[in-house]
Amino acid sequence: MTAPARFKDLCLDARDHQALANWWCAAIGYTRKDTLDDGTPREDDWPALIIDPSGAGPDIWINPVPEPKTAKNRLHFDVDGDRDALLAAGATLVRGQDDDIDWDVLADPEGNEFCVFAPE
Repeated sequence: MTAPARFKDLCLDARDHQALANWWCAAIGYTRKDTLDDGTPREDDWPALIIDPSGAGPDIWINPVPEPKTAKNRLHFDVDGDRDALLAAGATLVRGQDDDIDWDVLADPEGNEFCVFAPE
């Protein structure tokens, strides 16, 4: 049986979508795709598209919204990485690794939570 849908992209809302796109690019090594497929520049008020240059990861759209984040994410990113480097880059610690969890929970500059696992 064929599934009625397939996974396409991830989307993240942000008040300053351009700044958050830049932050995530620096944090996870993605690059911005600032032009449409025909070479037309993407307008600044349009969602920002960031892509994995290796092609292995999903495309991520950072969508402009007028309101700030107000509640815990129902969906979040998991990343392998350096917690301290992410904190130095502007993330905040939500919950540190402890006896109950083997990872750190951080938030990006707009408060979107993500889990950081130490690289294997």
